[in-house]
Amino acid sequence: MQRHADTHTTAPTANGLPRRTLTTLYGNTQKLDGGAMFGNAPRSLWQRWFDADSQNRIHLGCRALLVRESGRNILVEAGIGAFFSPEMKARYGVEEAEHVLLQRLADLGLSDADIDVVILTHLHFDHAGGLLAAWEDGAAPRLLFPNATFITSRRQWMRARNPHSRDRASFIPELLDLLEESQRLELIDAGQQTPTLGADWRFHFSDGHTPGQLLPEIPMPAGPVVFGGDLIPGAPWVHLPITMGYDRCAEGLIDEKTILLNDLLARNGRLVFPHDPAIGMGRIIRDDKGRFGLSDSARDVLALAE
Repeated sequence: MQRHADTHTTAPTANGLPRRTLTTLYGNTQKLDGGAMFGNAPRSLWQRWFDADSQNRIHLGCRALLVRESGRNILVEAGIGAFFSPEMKARYGVEEAEHVLLQRLADLGLSDADIDVVILTHLHFDHAGGLLAAWEDGAAPRLLFPNATFITSRRQWMRARNPHSRDRASFIPELLDLLEESQRLELIDAGQQTPTLGADWRFHFSDGHTPGQLLPEIPMPAGPVVFGGDLIPGAPWVHLPITMGYDRCAEGLIDEKTILLNDLLARNGRLVFPHDPAIGMGRIIRDDKGRFGLSDSARDVLALAE
């Protein structure tokens, strides 16, 4: 499948930034326990935002972000995908049999072979599982995106390779082997720029959810766009006290969230949310009581170019 050259340009914007087009891609969905997703927040609070099923599970999306710039396609995350066996799909509430992210790319005239870079905020299965082909009975796991460089942080890679017993089940050992064997894995440290992406890409690092979570910032003329990963997975988690039971260190995560939100507020920044089924992106605001919130929110972002 050929790339659509008319969606890319090398001409800079008025402020000198490369021209970029941002598109959110809503992939496979999942269901997780509402109490686990909201940590120590009681159900009486979180049910304002999510309805729970008979098993106390809430519906969550797995959203990726496609960045098209200077003749290349950059994908931030790959979601949960369809790599699970039917038994595991049932356990995690993955209802779609097909790999939905690949369908979303096809809608844009792209295949996984057209992606030049994949940025992984972290390597938990609901953020990186989409790198694998859909499950087939008796078939070995197969890595997609044959032409992509895979970027994640060195600390997260080390955690995935030697996980704590608390989060061991969150990683996919077969995927890690395939990434290493591909020889297209690029690991970066805090404060380091990636030669693959260039100097104007910035990364925020977070350890509260998992060590070395990597949150990419995309410079845009109307203010930066940051992919929130599992530091801020959806709109309800913009509220500072709201954390997940899956987080490694809730207090540390709140401190990291405070720093990021203050930074984005000062720079008219926006967040992309991977797990929110209703809101894909919103601009950070703060009310007269000092509480963070969102404006200009939207479920899907289609070819945002500014």
